[in-house]
Amino acid sequence: MQRSRALSLMQRQVLNHRIRKPCDVFINHRGIDTKRTVGSLLYDQLFRLNLRPFLDSKNMKPGDKLFENIDRAIRECKIGVTVFSPRYCDSYFCLHELALLMESKKKIIPIFCDVKPSELRVLGTGNVPEMDVKRFEAALEEAKFTVGVTFDSIKGNWSDVVTSISDIVIESLIEMEEEKQFRRRTAGIYFPSVSRASQIMKQY
Repeated sequence: MQRSRALSLMQRQVLNHRIRKPCDVFINHRGIDTKRTVGSLLYDQLFRLNLRPFLDSKNMKPGDKLFENIDRAIRECKIGVTVFSPRYCDSYFCLHELALLMESKKKIIPIFCDVKPSELRVLGTGNVPEMDVKRFEAALEEAKFTVGVTFDSIKGNWSDVVTSISDIVIESLIEMEEEKQFRRRTAGIYFPSVSRASQIMKQY
């Protein structure tokens, strides 16, 4: 009995540790359009590749505070994958997530699923504060001019687009890590040189 309790406690500790880790990829999407298709498929593919994706239906549990958990995941993530769909702009939550991704200067990979960039616009703003409307509009404009992937769910293959996006995500993460390592190496070389130059100048 004690061993069983100990194992159960260890499992909870491991689970809690995994949950608290920052996510690598935040998947921003309209559940009613894409949760059962590209949203879940992409999450499963990235998870199989040992990445830490965030999808509300997969990572959230009863009792979690919606905005608190989602906002934290966005601020801690490395990349955002935004799945634009026909009813995406009807959702306050989708637009809020997009705006926060943009404001946090995250790299965004857009997927235009059954919708053209020119068709994206903030709708139904009657109950939305003017400040949020401006945030949403600015975020949408930035997204429209970000190179993304277009997908027609009638003609296309879900497996192909999910594989393609996964490859893009991995390449982007590798590039970001290489850039971070380069900055560290550059900082390690540059600052000692400056310090040494300052010491030499003081001698004259």
